[in-house]
Amino acid sequence: MNNPLLEQFIGISGLIIYVTTSAGIYSIFALGLNLQWGFTGLINFGVVGFMTLGAYTSVLLTVVGVPFILAVLMGAILAAILGLLIGLSTLRLREDYLAIVTIGVSELVRLVASNEEWLTRGVRGLQGYPLPLNIEAGLPMKILLTVVFSLLALYAQWTLYKSLAYQWKQNKEIQGKSYQPRKPFSLIVWGIITTSLILIVYLAWIIALWFDSYEYNQGLMVLVLLVLAIVYASLELLVNSPWGRVLKSIREDEEVPRALGKNILLYKLQAFMLGGAIAGTAGAFFAWQLRAIYPDRFEPLITFNTWIIVVLGGSGSNAGTLLGAVIFWSYDSLTRFILPQLGISSQSQAGYFRIMIIGLILMILMVWRPQGILGKKEELTLGR
Repeated sequence: MNNPLLEQFIGISGLIIYVTTSAGIYSIFALGLNLQWGFTGLINFGVVGFMTLGAYTSVLLTVVGVPFILAVLMGAILAAILGLLIGLSTLRLREDYLAIVTIGVSELVRLVASNEEWLTRGVRGLQGYPLPLNIEAGLPMKILLTVVFSLLALYAQWTLYKSLAYQWKQNKEIQGKSYQPRKPFSLIVWGIITTSLILIVYLAWIIALWFDSYEYNQGLMVLVLLVLAIVYASLELLVNSPWGRVLKSIREDEEVPRALGKNILLYKLQAFMLGGAIAGTAGAFFAWQLRAIYPDRFEPLITFNTWIIVVLGGSGSNAGTLLGAVIFWSYDSLTRFILPQLGISSQSQAGYFRIMIIGLILMILMVWRPQGILGKKEELTLGR
């Protein structure tokens, strides 16, 4: 490869693939939190504990020869069991008790991973474990990955269009039929930006795969996005079903579904366990992206970032959660990689700058659009 321009594109493609994979993993993770908080109103400030359990379970099982799919399922099941144990002890109490307990359990899981060296190697961590799609990809595999990724890109674009069309319709209904509604210019802007990002990611991946040699990160990105599409589609079916409507009624006022004979505790447990299982699944991909996991990798900042994603995109909106993850990781990459190269700030200064600006963005968002970018204003319960 003697084309300098192509080499530069391939280098940029590597960064885009990394950011897309990270956004996809956090999207899966945030969808679990959005089910718990956005749809059911359950506060989970220790969601990183479920990710930790899923990551260590999947890695330890693959080390002893368990297939990847079964290892991920076992990690999700154990995370769901953890959610069951937490739920049985706290969901009958006030919401603040649940928040406190989840923080404590998250720290407990991290301490177990740090101290049980016979199982997790403690602070030395786990390295050199098997990785999915870490293979020598020939032409048939490249074609298969391209077809799968093309279908995922089309599905992402269709999902975006459907979400924005719904928001456009909602704006018209809120403004009434007595006068011409204003065009939701912000939705048009978000649609253009997100469509452009989908196209950029698609072209970057195609260039990296077909104009350079296959690398593990390329296959992992497709796998992450495939699982993300499955989780997203499944949650959309669930939350728009009678089961999902009961969850929303519990979030608004649990006395109403209780008066109708619904078992509130059972529904809360189901939502909390399913959200935990999704977080455990994200933990497996998080471990595969890192290629080496240590207890300190699963810090509370991950929980904080996930809450930012849910609030930014709009709690109670799965599409908003995906958009929030894209915006968060685009912003994170801009400040993490580009600013230090421009000489504007050092790496440490960029870290503080990143936290300061994301806080400012959240404050502006709470004033301008408190329900989040794609959240539903009619379902906003703040201040009631």
